Amino acid sequence: MKKFIFALMIVIVSHGVSFGAVNLQDMDFSRVNPNVRIKDITEVEGARGNQLTGVGLVTGLNGTGDNSPMAVQMMRNMMRNFGITLEARSVRTRNLAVVALTANLPPYVRPGQTIDVNVNTMGNASNLQGGVLVQSPLRAADGQVYAVAQGPVIVGGSSAQGAAASRTQNVPTAGRIPGGAIVEREVPADYTMGGQVALLLRQPDHTTAQRIADAINRVYGVVAYAVDAGRVEINLPGQYVQAPNAFLANMGGIEIEPDAPARVAVNERNGTVVMGGNVKISAVGVAHGNLVVNVGESPQVVQPETLGGGVTAVVPRTDITVDEEGGSMIAMPATTTVRDMVRVLNSLGARPRDIIEILQAISKAGALHGELVIM
Repeated sequence: MKKFIFALMIVIVSHGVSFGAVNLQDMDFSRVNPNVRIKDITEVEGARGNQLTGVGLVTGLNGTGDNSPMAVQMMRNMMRNFGITLEARSVRTRNLAVVALTANLPPYVRPGQTIDVNVNTMGNASNLQGGVLVQSPLRAADGQVYAVAQGPVIVGGSSAQGAAASRTQNVPTAGRIPGGAIVEREVPADYTMGGQVALLLRQPDHTTAQRIADAINRVYGVVAYAVDAGRVEINLPGQYVQAPNAFLANMGGIEIEPDAPARVAVNERNGTVVMGGNVKISAVGVAHGNLVVNVGESPQVVQPETLGGGVTAVVPRTDITVDEEGGSMIAMPATTTVRDMVRVLNSLGARPRDIIEILQAISKAGALHGELVIM
């Protein structure tokens, strides 16, 4: 089992990935969580981004576009805007594609600035490489146009096809236009209400919220209090009532030690296991053994005797062997930490998928003190 252990007491066991040798003796496991800045674990309430969507037409494709009625209709609509009327049967091209456009409008962005645009095919186009998006509006949930997108599409995949074979790498039907949309309308960021600001925790936790409030109060007096696990309200100090941005800049640099729930996340599809440093294991015994079943096919050809009147036949023969590899039982004491857990699993020679089964069994036995999350 290949492993990599972060100094933050987070253990990642991944399939087929090696990060080289790690000297555990030089790593500090005395602390589960490091000190982090408040600005790195919170967001300011009222200063939020917005999702934008749109539909556009990509042109300039080398025969890899759409031939669907939707593409034909969009082509006719676009040409009608320029005073050209086209009959449906006169549009016969595979050099354009109908695409879905998505973008995120970050907070504090003003008109005239640019944002990135994601481009994805909607029809039967096979490749967007070399295409250029024609000017297309991007709308928010309120139906208003907040940005306009246009520009060449950058595709991270490729596709090649011959008479008898074809090969596709990555996804050539999805692309991106960096800075491809110009913002036309801003979203007001009103984060000060009645001389107050509120912080929203990215990972809600009651202990972390209270530590944030206590750290702010130590610097600015009693101005902050934790409303719940995900929200901290702050009354702006007198000198910052007219300059809330200065308060957020100074306050955001205060460091605290966040807390986190004991949690183990496993992904059975790719064999990834992530164990938080707060996870504890009660006294438990773990046995590990593999049952290997080999099935071999060795058909035999049977020849009839001379002048026997029989026919040559193939007789199937199956050989099945069952071998249970040597397992072992290892006892783990109570309050086992992540570091001890890794040592035990290494001694068992467990692979990532074996670790997932072991953790599920420990959880079923009631010995895993933490939340087991199956991704």
